Amino acid sequence: MNGIMGESGAETVPALRRAVRILDFVSSAESAPNAADLARLMAIPKSTAHGLLSAMVELGLLARSQEGAYRPGSHIMQWASGFLAQQNIVREFQNHFAENSALSEHTVTLTVLDGTDVTYLGCQNSTKPLGFTFRIGMRLPAVFTATGKAQLETVPPHRLEDMFGDDWPEPMTRSSVKNLAALKEELKEIRKRGYSIDDGQIREGMICLGAAIREFSGRSIGGIAISLIESEALPDVLDRLGQELRRTADALSKRLGA
Repeated sequence: MNGIMGESGAETVPALRRAVRILDFVSSAESAPNAADLARLMAIPKSTAHGLLSAMVELGLLARSQEGAYRPGSHIMQWASGFLAQQNIVREFQNHFAENSALSEHTVTLTVLDGTDVTYLGCQNSTKPLGFTFRIGMRLPAVFTATGKAQLETVPPHRLEDMFGDDWPEPMTRSSVKNLAALKEELKEIRKRGYSIDDGQIREGMICLGAAIREFSGRSIGGIAISLIESEALPDVLDRLGQELRRTADALSKRLGA
């Protein structure tokens, strides 16, 4: 375990490389190997192999049978499911906007919740200047973004406390939501309204509306947002766009099996 979790590069990198090689071998082997097989493959002492294998079993990366043979563990499937979900959601985002022009005048972004941040996976840019550039792979604090707020609305209250109770991100603008209590009030409004609003919280003068995308179980797996400049954000415009965004998120959810 220390070889995996240690801070020293001399300890961590070889252990990580060995773990990956073990996973590659176990996943492709015709019959499940035992510790002796894997020690021979890695060309390492049996004691070292046993320590590494025990840690991988503890972490769910491997599963060990009563006979001492190893096979891939369930934790790998969680990673695979997350990866496949991201690939599917990006593809469906692209396909939807290739087929539908209702929001083509606006910048539309796609994110997934990643810890306390959102990561941007897709963007349909408009020709209208926003003064802010969304980039694929960019991360922003979820509590300030429209897509983040929409996805956080689906998170149980006790989980929100775990995520943000002791660690609130630095504000991005004077309008950025100040604390968890204020965020919870915003989340109540999102539930009533059906979509979230970032009123200049990541950039002053820019308004974003967000809605969550859900999978078949109803769990949020992503969020989409429309961005526009403050002068465009009249109440009737926001309501019309918010309802259209909600319909778009529901359509994407259906495409993903909801």
